[in-house]
Amino acid sequence: MCKTRVLSVSAAQAQFETTTIERRPLRPDDVSIDIKFSGICHSDIHIAHGDWAGGIFPMVPGHEIAGIVTAVGEKVTKFAVGDRVGVGCYVDSCGECEYCLRGEEQHCLKGAVATYNSLDYEGKPTYGGYSQNIVVTERFVVLIPDGMELDVASPLLCAGITTYAPLKRWNAGPGRRVAILGMGGLGHVAIQFAHALGAEVTMLSRTKDKENEALSFGADYFYSTLDPETFNTLAGRFDLILSTVSANIDVDLYLSLLRVDGTLINVGAPPEPSQYNVFSLIASRRSIAGSFVGGLPETQEMLNFAAAHGIVAQIEVIAANQVDEAYERILRSDVRYRFVIDTSTL
Repeated sequence: MCKTRVLSVSAAQAQFETTTIERRPLRPDDVSIDIKFSGICHSDIHIAHGDWAGGIFPMVPGHEIAGIVTAVGEKVTKFAVGDRVGVGCYVDSCGECEYCLRGEEQHCLKGAVATYNSLDYEGKPTYGGYSQNIVVTERFVVLIPDGMELDVASPLLCAGITTYAPLKRWNAGPGRRVAILGMGGLGHVAIQFAHALGAEVTMLSRTKDKENEALSFGADYFYSTLDPETFNTLAGRFDLILSTVSANIDVDLYLSLLRVDGTLINVGAPPEPSQYNVFSLIASRRSIAGSFVGGLPETQEMLNFAAAHGIVAQIEVIAANQVDEAYERILRSDVRYRFVIDTSTL
């Protein structure tokens, strides 16, 4: 066993405190990682605050992990001590079902093991990246490309794959008009990916003062969703709308912006069920879809693509004792655009 310092919460809504946990001994297919940076995802807040059912406490959040390999098991072939690596939302899956075999471990039929707030296949709780060390099976570790700094890479392990995967799946590219809804931690990364894939990109945001930033990230156009004229101007325009917002929206209103065969893809998770009129779909053969992170091969592909195109998250690095404040700031949308914890401050 290896003891490591962590930030943990003892119960829903509790303040973070520094404590220690024990990581498992190195197995033959394990990689031990010295964590350098851990991004803060909005889902961390939902889970730590008890907004979503099933919280396992004490809890160590964090699934946007970037660090350096310090040891490898005897059967590890993909990584060596000193490698710059990342760990995302999952740390294990059965490896045998149809989804695991095609590199979609997030849909594992046995149930993928989440990086934190989950039980592994031995029934032990998992603890995440707000920590100085983690031990992960080799299959769930990815290489961070040379030239990409670890701090800006860490949010890509969730925000990056969450936006890249649906853009690729629904063929964002040349000749396609894509709208990104929400200029936040996911949205600012989604703009960069959609632009690099060759699509025409429009940012839809409530916050007018983010227009210049949206354009700098690669958006071709910016429209305020608070302006009713926006929905008249853009009616029937888009092939895809990627909704990154975690608030409920007027689904019918946004469906009206889609072309025939257009798709509204949800990666944000609103707290209440959404409602829509089925005629909003029937009239123009539109679709509503969802997308859930991505598998390990696609995560590595995303990182390589990001490195090749200079795509990074815009971040604010914080110390471990600033996490409670960071959570509060995220809830009032006071961050441009992702917080990343410097775990050396633990």
